[in-house]
Amino acid sequence: MINRFANYPKTIQNIIFAALFLVMPLFLSDASAKERICLRGVNIAGAEFGGYEGEYGKAYIYPSDATLAWAASKKMTAIRLPFRWERLQPELFGPFDQAELSRLHDTVSRATELGLSVVLDPHNFAEYRGVKLGRGDFTTGAFADFWQKLAPEFSDDTHVIYLLMNEPEGVTAATWFEAAQAAINAIRRTGADNLILVPGTIWTGASHWFEGQPGGSNAELFKDISDPMDNFAFEIHQYLDADFSGTNATCPRTGDAISALKAVTDWMRLHGFQGYLGEFGGTSLPDCLEGISEVAAFINEEDDIWLGWAAWAAGDWWGNYPLSLQPNNGVDKPQMDVLEAHIPTTNGTAPVCGTPAN
Repeated sequence: MINRFANYPKTIQNIIFAALFLVMPLFLSDASAKERICLRGVNIAGAEFGGYEGEYGKAYIYPSDATLAWAASKKMTAIRLPFRWERLQPELFGPFDQAELSRLHDTVSRATELGLSVVLDPHNFAEYRGVKLGRGDFTTGAFADFWQKLAPEFSDDTHVIYLLMNEPEGVTAATWFEAAQAAINAIRRTGADNLILVPGTIWTGASHWFEGQPGGSNAELFKDISDPMDNFAFEIHQYLDADFSGTNATCPRTGDAISALKAVTDWMRLHGFQGYLGEFGGTSLPDCLEGISEVAAFINEEDDIWLGWAAWAAGDWWGNYPLSLQPNNGVDKPQMDVLEAHIPTTNGTAPVCGTPAN
């Protein structure tokens, strides 16, 4: 390589090279952010089942080869993988359980070999062993320590995405903001440059993004979140039933849900952010099927802002769960038939999301 600064004094050369080293990741990450494959797929539940003390294979399970192969066969590009923090790190600030870490690595390996990106989802609701963030031993430092340990495990895999936490709730946005920022900083200190997904509080619902909280709303506080590598997006959830919980059979509030997603889209566009719809879904009733289609279509249309979506939820152990997307004896659920129409490909190549509109 030609040293274009050879005529400068050595001390000045050192300063220039140090500055270039610091800013180069920002340019690289900004470029990569404009060329991301759209993350369209499903949550595959099971590893978060059974509480945090349940036995593997009896209380909880990771996705089977058949379920991962089914996701890939539907031309999905990503899965969201819920798991329990306490199983991976049985004590705060302690080492990881190697058997559980091996299961996580194995699942990621099997999924990525099929061409699927994996969103790692500690499915804990801002809670550890029944204690909410900011109480007892569950401190911001403990949360940062978890991510400082987990980040290096997958830092060499561009197909692995780090979701900081599933649906923080029972804590204020101000408390969660501090922890989220500490976790981002901890991840980047390890050298990991993976995409980071940042949720808000009140289950990170689009319908709650602007809701007032002590210390400020998600919208007020998270406009100031920062990432040294500028490689993050917000993770949003939005259900369509009467209380937006995803626990009811019908979907009478699709219009309100779309309005909430539009408001968050406008907020992200105003501040130069991107988003990912990590959960949405409904039953097989006609109003839910129509709503699921409308939401997926909206996210696809706003692909300069939205990196994609993951419907809730497939999984080997769902049984008769009304929102299940898991095929039954090889037959897809009606919800999946609707979603499949919104997983387009162009000349066999998945489309790109996150590219600013001209």
